[in-house]
Amino acid sequence: MRRISSRLTFLHKRLFPVLWFGFLAIFFVVSGWSMWQGGRLNIMFVIVPVFMVVVGYLLLKNLVFDLVDEAWDAGDHLLFKNKGMEERVQLSDIMNVSYSVLTNPPRVTITLRTPSRLGKEITFSPPASWIPFKKSPIIDDLIQRVDNARRE
Repeated sequence: MRRISSRLTFLHKRLFPVLWFGFLAIFFVVSGWSMWQGGRLNIMFVIVPVFMVVVGYLLLKNLVFDLVDEAWDAGDHLLFKNKGMEERVQLSDIMNVSYSVLTNPPRVTITLRTPSRLGKEITFSPPASWIPFKKSPIIDDLIQRVDNARRE
C-alpha cells in the first residue's frame, strides 16, 4: 500500500488548534489580568480574542477538522483511517474525486456512491509539494484510475 495523505495531517488537526486556541487563551488571561490590575477596561482586548476564536474555529471546522487521519492506496481500493476506525472503499464505489490546491492544507474530497461509516464524502490532505499550487501526480493518477474503474 502507498500512503496518499500528508504526514502533516496530525500537525494540522491536533497540534495547530491547541497552539491557536492556547495562545488566544493566554493572551485573553494576561490582558484581562493587566486590565484588572490597572483598573481600566479596554474592550478591544476582549472583542479581538473572541473574534479570533470564532473565526479560527469556523475556518478549522470547514478546512481541517473533517480531514481523515490517513489515506492509503491499495491498488483496487483505498483505505481510510480516522480516529481508530478503518474504512475500505473500492475504486468503483467512488462517484467523484475533487481536488483543491488553493486551500491550506490542500484537500482531496472523495464522494461515494453509497455512504460509508465515515460519511458520503471522505476528505484528506494529499502530500505537500514545495511548489505552491502544484497539482499532485498521485491524485491525478488516482482520478484516472477511478475513472477507469467506473467504466469497467
